Amino acid sequence: MNRALGLVDGEGKFKDIFSALNVRRAAQEGAKDVGDVHAAPFVLECKDVKVPAVPAWLRQAHVEADHAGFPYGVVVHKTRRANVRLGRVHMSVRTWTRVRLALGLTTSQLRERYGFVSAVRGLDTSRWYLTTDVDRFTQLVADLRARL
Repeated sequence: MNRALGLVDGEGKFKDIFSALNVRRAAQEGAKDVGDVHAAPFVLECKDVKVPAVPAWLRQAHVEADHAGFPYGVVVHKTRRANVRLGRVHMSVRTWTRVRLALGLTTSQLRERYGFVSAVRGLDTSRWYLTTDVDRFTQLVADLRARL
């Protein structure tokens, strides 16, 4: 993500090591966990498991984003032994709507521009989420940062 966002040089070193925009692994905080990776304005809860539990992970990501003081929490899930670039980024309907409004896009525009697909699990909307790939999510991060 740092390379795609233009935050590192050709050798992969941060252009500004003190920039709050650098995508970094967060230090673990115990009971007040702040997520696995910070990609302002997002906290990424990263999972490398065979069987996904996305709704539960999203609840965890929201709590950790709150602990870290970030407005958005999302989950990045990849299958074991697969490259992280093949991972999927999941966000709750609430987070997706807040991001959509912050970008000033319609539902169709956000879905098409960033390749989101929805997962609807029964009537409980707290279990619904939207998913895109890591590359498109990185572009969303760049576009959202440009608006803030």
